[in-house]
Amino acid sequence: MADRRDVAREQGNKVIARNRRARHDYAIEDVYEAGIALTGTEVKSLRAGRASLADGFGEVSGGEVWLHNVHIPEYTLGTWTNHAPRRTRKLLLHRGEIERLVRKTSEQGLTLIPLSLYFKDGKVKVELALARGKRTYDKRQDLARRDAAREVERALRRRR
Repeated sequence: MADRRDVAREQGNKVIARNRRARHDYAIEDVYEAGIALTGTEVKSLRAGRASLADGFGEVSGGEVWLHNVHIPEYTLGTWTNHAPRRTRKLLLHRGEIERLVRKTSEQGLTLIPLSLYFKDGKVKVELALARGKRTYDKRQDLARRDAAREVERALRRRR
């Protein structure tokens, strides 16, 4: 007879939320997987599949990495122990990764952006990107490149 904890660990990778605007607004340079320190009601709310990474960003301070502005709504069945939806959450990374992030974010224009929030073997993980903000003309060039590739793909499909 398996308990609930075993069932949670067996589910593998289950995506909770994605930040779709991140790849449009930023040029991704490097991606890290980090654990995230959460309270019980936050995990229960995430199991219900509710979260928003839209305004989220990471910050390195005091030798630790913190995640700001990620919205995890209050657990509906929670009591007075419920969490604040937009509280600052600690990210769990190896010391070498944190030192690398400190060096990289001190460069001009690099920032930490959460790309996705997901369960991996029953634990909540966040995919954190080291990114550089795109200019408007860069975004237009990416859109034009994508449209051209789509047109080529359509033409090839019609030929078959």
